[in-house]
Amino acid sequence: MSRIAIIGGHGKVALLLAPLLVERGDEVTSIIRNPDHAAEVEATGAAPVVADVETLDEAALAEILAGHDAVVWSAGAGGGNPARTMAVDRDAAIRSMKAAADAQVPRYLMVSYLGARPDHGVPESNPFFHYAEAKAAADEHLRGTSLDWTILGPSALTLDPGTGRIALAGPEDARSVSRADVAAVVAAALREPRTVHQFVGFNQGDTPIDEALASL
Repeated sequence: MSRIAIIGGHGKVALLLAPLLVERGDEVTSIIRNPDHAAEVEATGAAPVVADVETLDEAALAEILAGHDAVVWSAGAGGGNPARTMAVDRDAAIRSMKAAADAQVPRYLMVSYLGARPDHGVPESNPFFHYAEAKAAADEHLRGTSLDWTILGPSALTLDPGTGRIALAGPEDARSVSRADVAAVVAAALREPRTVHQFVGFNQGDTPIDEALASL
């Protein structure tokens, strides 16, 4: 059994991930901003913790993360507000990495996106630009930490049912993948040592998830 903290516990991927982890015997803490979402999170089998990662400092975050074996970052500002996007997707994410190290949580898994990189190529006039900048900065910071990190880069997300199968991919091959399969990849990656210190880009595909990750 592992103790896993999900930051952004009420997100679509997180709500699909928590039951997968609970079913296999893990103990899950889902960190959420809105107390009104606690019942929905509890229904997944996770323990909700109400905390606003946008405003919490490193020490307060470390207190919440202490005693866990892994952190999954699945939070996001949701776009639309550049300042808030930077505050959550970049600044709070980086604080959570420092907090994980402070709390001696060894494993950190970042849910990013397939095209995330410093030279992402998104023009400044595009509404997606600030998100691309924020994710690039957060991912680069994570790569420089001493954590056992993994960055997952799913392509465009759909609400289709999960298939349990993916195809590893680079940004030039971006297509789409279901949120259910993203959740399944997170769960599998937490237990697959080959994903440590890897950026794992993927689409929906034909290879069973465990097999795809074991090929890294």
